[in-house]
Amino acid sequence: MFRAPALLQHPELVVAESTRHGGVSTGPYASLNLGKHTADAPECVEENRRRFSTAVGFRPEQLAYSAQVHGTEVLRVEASQIFSGYDALVTQKPGIVVAVSVADCAPVLVYDTRHRAVAAIHAGWRGTVGGIVSKTLQAMAQWFGTRGSDCFAYVGTCIDECSFEVGPEVAVQFDRAFVRFDPSQKRYFVDLKGAIAQQLRDWGLPEEQIAISPYSTVLHSEDYFSHRKSGGCTGRMMAVIGLR
Repeated sequence: MFRAPALLQHPELVVAESTRHGGVSTGPYASLNLGKHTADAPECVEENRRRFSTAVGFRPEQLAYSAQVHGTEVLRVEASQIFSGYDALVTQKPGIVVAVSVADCAPVLVYDTRHRAVAAIHAGWRGTVGGIVSKTLQAMAQWFGTRGSDCFAYVGTCIDECSFEVGPEVAVQFDRAFVRFDPSQKRYFVDLKGAIAQQLRDWGLPEEQIAISPYSTVLHSEDYFSHRKSGGCTGRMMAVIGLR
């Protein structure tokens, strides 16, 4: 388990990102697969979630999460339950732990220290291009009064730039600062973490209040699940944040 460093100084938070270690699943899901929408045995996923939540310091029934759709819809959560169609969950309610599931897309966790509000964001390339991070912060501003200067954020483990090859139709949708064209391979590569961090900066978060995972789901696939490297048959990590 990797704890988000920029958020560690806030003991009032439950916050963590899982790895693939410490569970009971086998095969391509070995071992801490937390994804319910996989072909893994449901009882293994339940035990894995119990282990993860116990290690982090909350109960599985405190989780609020959504069946993600690679979109940009943001939901204000008032109860711990399962939703569908949202890729960002926010809450001010203590005791609710909002979560996102990933296996190459980036998890983004945000904490508004002034208004004691948290967000868990699932940011793949579609969500990032669609501005899901900016839209989540805008929603928090509308609902809670959030300002960038009051926020700490963590851009979690995801696919790295040297592994994230995309077609020209995807590359053209990103700011050129986060796209590299390799003339020798005639291929485009996207820096997903960089593009997400820029959205946080553009919204007013100071550089020193943004932490970015140094790990890669592809380059460090012995520790993280990677949908791309595995060919699609793999488990899911989870990133969680909530107020105690």
